[in-house]
Amino acid sequence: MNLHDIRQNPDEHVRFAAHLEGLRLVPDADEADLVGRVLTDPDQVMAQSAVLRHVDRRAADLCPEPAYDRWSQQMNHVVGDNPVLTQRLRRRWRH
Repeated sequence: MNLHDIRQNPDEHVRFAAHLEGLRLVPDADEADLVGRVLTDPDQVMAQSAVLRHVDRRAADLCPEPAYDRWSQQMNHVVGDNPVLTQRLRRRWRH
């Protein structure tokens, strides 16, 4: 199922599961782009929730490695002015 197909599904539970699966499988090089696309889902609460889960999973894998800082900066750039996501990246996962 591609992103266009996911957006066409009216069931936010199906889209949520598909977003989580896509984020779990995305190669590092494509991660920022996919996070940005997930955040364009019409259901912003669901999209934010999917990205929060992804951020928590990835951050747990990367902390306290130096790679976390580079990744966190990249994710902060992608999530832009979303206060919940930027706060999660800054506060919860600081080492």
